[in-house]
Amino acid sequence: MRVMLLGAGGFIGRHILSALAAGHEVVAVVRSSSGLERLFPDVRFVTVDLAQATDEAAWRDRLAGVACIVNAAGLLRGPYMEAVHIAMPRALYAAARAAGVRQAILMSAISARPDVPTDYARTKLAGEAVLRESGLDWTILRPSLVYGDGSYGGTSLLRGMAGFPFAIPLPGAGDQAFTPIHVEDLARDVVRLCGDAAFAGRALEPVGPATIDLRWLLQCYRAWLGFGEARFVSVPMPIMRALGRIGDFTGDGPVSSNSLSQLVAGNAGDSAAYAEAIGTKPRRLEDALRAHPADVQDRWHARLFFLAPATRAALIFLWLASAWLGLVYGETATREVVKGLGLSPALDDPLRIGASLADVGIATLLLSGRSIRLATIIQIAAILGYSIVIGLALPRLWLDPLGPLLKNLPILLLVAVYGVIGEKK
Repeated sequence: MRVMLLGAGGFIGRHILSALAAGHEVVAVVRSSSGLERLFPDVRFVTVDLAQATDEAAWRDRLAGVACIVNAAGLLRGPYMEAVHIAMPRALYAAARAAGVRQAILMSAISARPDVPTDYARTKLAGEAVLRESGLDWTILRPSLVYGDGSYGGTSLLRGMAGFPFAIPLPGAGDQAFTPIHVEDLARDVVRLCGDAAFAGRALEPVGPATIDLRWLLQCYRAWLGFGEARFVSVPMPIMRALGRIGDFTGDGPVSSNSLSQLVAGNAGDSAAYAEAIGTKPRRLEDALRAHPADVQDRWHARLFFLAPATRAALIFLWLASAWLGLVYGETATREVVKGLGLSPALDDPLRIGASLADVGIATLLLSGRSIRLATIIQIAAILGYSIVIGLALPRLWLDPLGPLLKNLPILLLVAVYGVIGEKK
């Protein structure tokens, strides 16, 4: 059968795509294919900005022959949750019903409950209501924590926490409950639901066979990573909430207010009920980790997880400090550079002010977090440009004992490293 999969480029979506492609014709809806078309040459990829696809007309021509829609698209933070979780699905389901699509499966969340005070939970719950009222044969899945051999989002954070040197920071008492399910088990169950009318009108909670708390989960991950005995240091929840607000402000921090609220809300489910409903039994976390021992790249990822935002913060500080120092104390240095290049003294202030504004622009681009690749290219170009111009004007600085120009070489490498580890897709 032909299945349309939304969110095919995400962590869960990619595994569902792999499972579906083994036996179905798949129309994969992605924001950017990111090379997936080469990995899945038989899959038809459709590039759509879901936040903008809130009109029924945006979907009519893409639903021809589709029998089932799997909606695995979602946002944990940002201004587009209303569009992606509510408005876009409303338009999609209306177009689907007109096109003769029979079935829709929604990937929601176990924390999509009225008592969870986040815009994520609220919009996910509203998205469920949109599907229930769509007139399609609907199935809603509310998984607990989804983990896998790779990682994304919440599982990346858990790996990073487990990889902390000396002691693992533990939010509060660390007694937050999870019933984790492996992403491959979840993807297998999604394929099982496609085309099965027996699950129409049902909401299921995909969970693993055991409920564990955050402390035990982090112990399992640390043992898997091979980092030795797990020692913990409790971080008071007021401090965690402050860190979440910082993450909200930067838009790309490792912790956000939403993720923290989802953590505290509880993510435990009924293992026996799910196994009976679906007819299969997911793996235990310990068994799944043991079956795929951690490799060096897993340990790198864990150690680098918190170093990535720290590196970003350091680079932002560097560019802002450079801008401030240039404006306040840079007159003499700029005068020497202009003189060394044989340029007119009238260029002193324009060059100094222009360079400082450029530095502020680079810091702003880094702070926005919108394009790691573009920010990397611009930073490298700026550092090389400054080094060449100053080196030509004042070549003695290359031999200065304090290395004002030589320091640009390791900074270039730091920029390049962040250009790699800062990417999350």
